[in-house]
Amino acid sequence: MSETILPSDVYDKDLNFLFGSGASAGLFPTLALEIKDDLEKSWTLEGLATQFENSSDPRFIPLFMHYYNTCIFPAQSFEIKSVLGSKTKEGVISNYRNFLQVILHVLHRRKSTDRRCNLFTTNYDGCFPLVADEILREGKTDFLLNDGARGFRKRHLQARNYNTYLCQTGIFERHQTSIAQINLIHLHGSVYWQKEGSGIIVDYQNKHLTNLVSPRTLARLAPFSACLGNQLSKLSDLKDPGFRKNTLEEFWLSYSKLPIVNPLKWKFHETVFEEHYYQMLRMLSYELEKPNAVLITFGFSFADEHILNLVKRSLSNPHLQVFICCYSKDRRDTLEREFRGHMNVQCIALEDCPMDFTAFNERVFRLEGSRPPTIPTPPPLPVTPAGTTVGPT
Repeated sequence: MSETILPSDVYDKDLNFLFGSGASAGLFPTLALEIKDDLEKSWTLEGLATQFENSSDPRFIPLFMHYYNTCIFPAQSFEIKSVLGSKTKEGVISNYRNFLQVILHVLHRRKSTDRRCNLFTTNYDGCFPLVADEILREGKTDFLLNDGARGFRKRHLQARNYNTYLCQTGIFERHQTSIAQINLIHLHGSVYWQKEGSGIIVDYQNKHLTNLVSPRTLARLAPFSACLGNQLSKLSDLKDPGFRKNTLEEFWLSYSKLPIVNPLKWKFHETVFEEHYYQMLRMLSYELEKPNAVLITFGFSFADEHILNLVKRSLSNPHLQVFICCYSKDRRDTLEREFRGHMNVQCIALEDCPMDFTAFNERVFRLEGSRPPTIPTPPPLPVTPAGTTVGPT
């Protein structure tokens, strides 16, 4: 079985990607915990949260305090310049950059009216838009990362904005070329979203950002968090921090307003965000029903049952091809059982090492001879028989 997704597999297809938390591993924590259950198996945050909710365990809200402080707030306050000096974090950003440049190489090889693809992600972080902004600032590559938002002082998020695209025309409008466009669709929300009335606004500045957990509360939470991150700990070792009721209620009220899918049966708290979530799921379903559709997944475990079932239903499209890039051979075996009977699914794992983002870029989704596309040089202006250049006056 091939470990490589060939250029011929994607150049002329309706191209879709689905990225999960594995892409940002090393930059932000995942939902995996080190604390073990009675069978010596590590808990995940969603599994532990579900158990605590079902048993009305007082450790439920402290668990989300830990989750917010270790996973959400670092994503909210992240800036690319903060990775300087950390080889691991710089490597993650470099991987995002390399991946985007390969996509742009694919899109620029297409005919001028079909230079779009869809990038679905369940990550809350801003790695894709922040890295894309860095590439654009260099001025060597012309493309559009369409996050679905429009506006000036305030950018409003609407699903219909993904149906638009940008074109360039010549001075005399004798030719038209579409700009390479990557539609970025956050399936589980984004730390850059805010509710405003019945809509959602997108703001990458986060100028007034503060941690929902006060320094005093964090100090009291520290032993609780340390236990969750200790692979020698059991659930019986996880002691309730004993916060006052008003402290818990105040945090939960603020946390519930965050524009993200809560990792507890994957639910939104706000109807506004939930409606947008289902619109984006419908968009994913629609894209996978297209003729010659391709879906490439990376860093995604299919733990979200909505997405898992949606992809399974879409596999009735005989023209759809799905490539599931798995971190390990064991994970590949699990997903092959999950998708057994579907001939248009290929689960890919590397035989000699885990598939992290670097390995994905270098060995799986690697296009030979790919280079960052550059802005094409405009053709010379026509010259009159008298030798006078024709141009605007």
